[in-house]
Amino acid sequence: MNPFFITLLATFGIALLALSGSLFLFLKDHLLQRISLYLIALAAGALLGTAFLHLLPEVLKEGFPEYGFLVLLGGFLFFYIGEKLLHLHHRGEGTDEHNPRDLGILSLSADVSHNFIDGVILAAAFLVDIKLGLITAAAIALHEIPQEIAEFGVLLYAGFSKHKALLLNFLSATTVILGGVVGFLFQEILVSFIPFVLLFAAGSFLYIGASDFIPEFKKEREPKKALFLSLTFFFGIFLMWIFTFLE
Repeated sequence: MNPFFITLLATFGIALLALSGSLFLFLKDHLLQRISLYLIALAAGALLGTAFLHLLPEVLKEGFPEYGFLVLLGGFLFFYIGEKLLHLHHRGEGTDEHNPRDLGILSLSADVSHNFIDGVILAAAFLVDIKLGLITAAAIALHEIPQEIAEFGVLLYAGFSKHKALLLNFLSATTVILGGVVGFLFQEILVSFIPFVLLFAAGSFLYIGASDFIPEFKKEREPKKALFLSLTFFFGIFLMWIFTFLE
């Protein structure tokens, strides 16, 4: 089968996984509000787990020079500056500096970059070998299901309606298709930059997970709920660890 055609099929299928959030469309609003904070905790675990267990180890396999980790710092600082600009904007409008909608915007930004990277990596895998591409697609798909459900929960927590959250989640997921096409068409050029892209993505995941998501559920003071939120966070990391065996 033509590698380009199968890359398109695989990336389109992965993009459709964003619709897994539709499972929550039929829940009542008060139940969604209760669930959304747990999905924030799950997303935090998934982001940190992806950065430490997938992205950084992949870079280290390539024997990447130490100065390359400046790109990791760059990804961290990029989202720090982006968040500060959002806060300044909301303060100018007279709204709370810690507007939950900021979390949704930052989360979508990270999701767009992450999905694009997945598309590039998937294209490269299919160009090397169809079997390797299928294994990579399966690993990405299994990774995407909890991530996209968690992303849906983050958008709900940020104040978006159920239908708008589902639409935005799907649109951000379609960047995996764009990444696949770009990765296939410019594979010879982009392959040498993949470690830089991975490091930048890892930096953004670390900032958003540790600086934005963890503080949201860490504020919980009710002991039982705080315990379950922590367990959900650890479960997100555990899921990412399980997926290391599928790569």
